[in-house]
Amino acid sequence: MTEDGRVIAGRYRVGALIGRGGMSDVHIGTDSRLGRTVAIKLLKSSLATDPAFRTRFRQEAQAAARMAHPTIVRVFDAGEETVADANGHESQLPFIVMEHVDGRLLKDIIREGPVEATEAVRIIDGVLTALEYSHRAGVVHRDIKPGNIMITRTGQVKVMDFGIARAISDSSTTVAQTTAILGTASYFSPEQAKGESVDARTDLYSTGVVLFEMLAGRPPFRGETPVAVAYQHVSEKPVKPSSINPKVSPALDAVVMRALAKDRFARYQSAGEFRADVETAGAGHIPVHRRVDEATAGLFGAPPVVASGSELALKQLSEDQTMARTQRRPPVIWVWAGIVSVIVIVIAVMFWAFSLTPSSELPDNSREVPSLAGQSFDDAQNALIDLDLAATRSDESSATVPKDQVIRTEPAAGTIVQPAEVVKVVVSTGAEPVAVPDVTNQPIADAQAAITAAGLSPGSVTRENSPNVAADVVLRTDPVANTEEHEGVTVNFVVSSGLVTLSDLTGQSLSAATDLLSAENLQLVPAQEADATCKKEPGSPVIRQSIAPGDVPQNSEVTLFYCSGE
Repeated sequence: MTEDGRVIAGRYRVGALIGRGGMSDVHIGTDSRLGRTVAIKLLKSSLATDPAFRTRFRQEAQAAARMAHPTIVRVFDAGEETVADANGHESQLPFIVMEHVDGRLLKDIIREGPVEATEAVRIIDGVLTALEYSHRAGVVHRDIKPGNIMITRTGQVKVMDFGIARAISDSSTTVAQTTAILGTASYFSPEQAKGESVDARTDLYSTGVVLFEMLAGRPPFRGETPVAVAYQHVSEKPVKPSSINPKVSPALDAVVMRALAKDRFARYQSAGEFRADVETAGAGHIPVHRRVDEATAGLFGAPPVVASGSELALKQLSEDQTMARTQRRPPVIWVWAGIVSVIVIVIAVMFWAFSLTPSSELPDNSREVPSLAGQSFDDAQNALIDLDLAATRSDESSATVPKDQVIRTEPAAGTIVQPAEVVKVVVSTGAEPVAVPDVTNQPIADAQAAITAAGLSPGSVTRENSPNVAADVVLRTDPVANTEEHEGVTVNFVVSSGLVTLSDLTGQSLSAATDLLSAENLQLVPAQEADATCKKEPGSPVIRQSIAPGDVPQNSEVTLFYCSGE
């Protein structure tokens, strides 16, 4: 079911589709009440089946709407619309009305290759400015990724979807449902991948992933499945961006590696701290690592002390004043106990990771819809099947695309979709047969409008003399009226000039000349006048006429002169 043209909430008219994601479609729209252009995000109707989601969705949308900052895409309105499918079944369609941003998604920019370091620093500075504002307002984004960051035509950074991720996460009944909706595994923080609670530092980790991807041209971790990527976020150390792109400076390497620390207490503790280091690195200086201050410790709690068996044993030995040390190094038994502890921990983590059930619901934006225009449906279908995508056919007439060739796809070519997603392939049925409307006796302007409305193309205008049809009124068309032509065919017009052709009547008898002027093909007004200066001749032939031969206006009066003298 297409949403194009639908009016929701009695004021927002849904326009063309401008974006598609794992949890929603984005349309351009119009707020009829305020007369402004907006972006309308229509969430999947399956999200609205959970009453907890609807409650949380309203609360979080209201919280997001209260945030007003130049780097944050404004939320104007949100709610639910009751819609009915083709079978008459009603469902709830959650929607968000947002500020319309004229620009490009950061993910589309990165797809073209690594971003210059100075530009990457400028963009990430804008993202961190937005996060600094939102975190102070108590809103954690939870889904920072290039697909939620826009760059306007003037270069301004805009972050989208504040509060929405929290609404979905807090109301989902399972971790699988939550992760299926929230972004992609490529931008998960370790705590998100493990299903732990999140805070502002989760956004900072995801921002570090975005910075890495801008500098290197790809995310730090890649895998065959989202679960494999999530496991890497938990257990594997990322490479430095400079190992992929040698143009990246050591200063930016240092910033990225700190942002991607597994332990949230080891990474940046605030967006402001992160932004300060980015600015320092952008100037070519390696930032000095700062310890967690008391304010940060009070905000997030003291960093947990995680000690291995050997570390704990060494600590106990150093604090036990009653025990005399007889050697300069720890006892061998404690060393082995520490090694065993580490091995047990590694095995436990590996068992946990491999026991996770891969979920096909997790978004995997690794399929790009190919350009299929001009191909046959069979060829297009085979190309989509090769990409693990399904195809459905839709026929549409076209005056420009030959019959049985693909016009376009929905989603459009270049759109990133999930495997198994259904792609509508629109196939041409050729030009639509159209009956040429009868526009005779209509003014030329009205006739051209009628031809255009019928799906035909107005062509040339030729003028022709007519004794009784007013000037600029259609006499006939080519092709003629009521014949069937293909959509887009050119229709030429023959219109009245408002003139008739007067011949030379001298030498004709008065009666014959009068009959010629009154004939159907002229319909002129004859008049007679005697000339006494010349000798009268038998039959009273015309010696001259008041209007010279040639094209003359319709209904003109022509005086015929004849000799009447002695």
